[in-house]
Amino acid sequence: MTGIVCAPMRLEAAALRVPGARVLHTGMGPRRAADCAGRLGDVPVVVAGVAGAVTEAVRPGDVVVATEIDGPAGPVELPSAPLLAAALRRQGLTVHTGPVASSDTLVEGVERARLARRGALAVDMESAQFAAVPGPLAVARAIVDTPGHPLWRPGTVLRGIAGLRSLRLAAPVLHQWCEAAADGEVLLASPRSFCAGVDRAIEIVERALERYGAPVYVRRQIVHNAHVVRRLEGLGAVFVQEIEEIPPGATTVLAAHGVSPAVREAAAGKGLQVIDATCPLVTKVHNEVRRYSSRGDTVFLIGHADHEEVEGTFGEAPEHVVVVEDAAAAAQVRPRDPARVAYAMQTTLAVDEAEEIASVLRERFPAMQAPRRDDICYATTNRQRAVRAVAERADLVLVVGSENSSNSRRLVEVARRQGTPAHLVDDVSEVDLRWLAGAKRVGITAGASAPPHLVEELTRCLAGLGRDSLRESQVADEDVQFTLPREVG
Repeated sequence: MTGIVCAPMRLEAAALRVPGARVLHTGMGPRRAADCAGRLGDVPVVVAGVAGAVTEAVRPGDVVVATEIDGPAGPVELPSAPLLAAALRRQGLTVHTGPVASSDTLVEGVERARLARRGALAVDMESAQFAAVPGPLAVARAIVDTPGHPLWRPGTVLRGIAGLRSLRLAAPVLHQWCEAAADGEVLLASPRSFCAGVDRAIEIVERALERYGAPVYVRRQIVHNAHVVRRLEGLGAVFVQEIEEIPPGATTVLAAHGVSPAVREAAAGKGLQVIDATCPLVTKVHNEVRRYSSRGDTVFLIGHADHEEVEGTFGEAPEHVVVVEDAAAAAQVRPRDPARVAYAMQTTLAVDEAEEIASVLRERFPAMQAPRRDDICYATTNRQRAVRAVAERADLVLVVGSENSSNSRRLVEVARRQGTPAHLVDDVSEVDLRWLAGAKRVGITAGASAPPHLVEELTRCLAGLGRDSLRESQVADEDVQFTLPREVG
């Protein structure tokens, strides 16, 4: 059943009505709110209206989305708050997340200060009465007064108008939340998140900072994930695009995607103390290209020309390597000598697409040399198998990963080829509530460079929308470990 938006006052209810929404005027105050809550039954509920801020950090017209409210036995968490807050921000509203307290009467002065010390951002008279509703619950309050501008001060009417205007802007999003909230389950693909190469690369930067002190310079992103990069920046890592930006003699980490010999030469020319975090499986591909090219072969490098891994691998032998991005290119490519050809692959490709390209090349060049083992790494293969298994049963697949992560984008493509809607999200803030409407089974996975805690946060948010049944779909066990470079070992 579609959820209900509950508003204490008639003006609030009027501001919150949009086509298709169920808006209920509950009446103002705890008694009326309690009566209403007791009659709702097991339906998703959003409590919305105006409220007072208990800190000056929250201004009139801002919206507070409650992460917890007062309950009969203590605080009650509202796990879907990050999803709702992000959607409201996309609507153009200034949104804060935090506890919303409730009081039996209007709160002023000393009492507001006490609630602020408790950690609350706002106070109302109704939200606590809904703490025991059996279905999903959210609370969104538009601010009309603050400690410095209480209701009795001049300007209350204008502040009230600002609050009602915010409610009108919020109304479509609250309706989207109601449509997205439903009983269901989360299907977790496994393996997911960090692989051994990513773990190793991150640990290299962390250990370099511990051993040599900040700053430690890193050429390009150590792995393709914005959250990882921000955390390491906070520890003292400095990320640069090119070697030329690094001071002479500085401690420098080369990212997991690998670099060309020209980059290594530039680092040596500046006297940099280099620590190589290249994934060993990428190093394997570099070695293959050197071996093939050293005997005069043309090397078809199956991959995306603009990806850092391909740029580094191509740089091993530019005069011998031809990047082949798709089957159409494979059907047209012309080597110097058709009898002397070989191929290698970017490690993060979609397995089925890479095989399609390789098949075209093998048909055209029967003598073509191939790697002794597949270049696509075990982690990429396992995560694609896992997301395929989940996509077969899910109504929607969410892939956690940054936009510049090739392996994460491939997971989206694999899920979509199963006929399932799929989206790439950097974190829970990028999930569109409209995707969730009608999706009872939501599959979740994460690219090999995405931190596990982002998946955990997304799972909690979906549980707050009613999908609190969790099932793990495991297709492989991973116990691979790579040794660290001697500089940090």
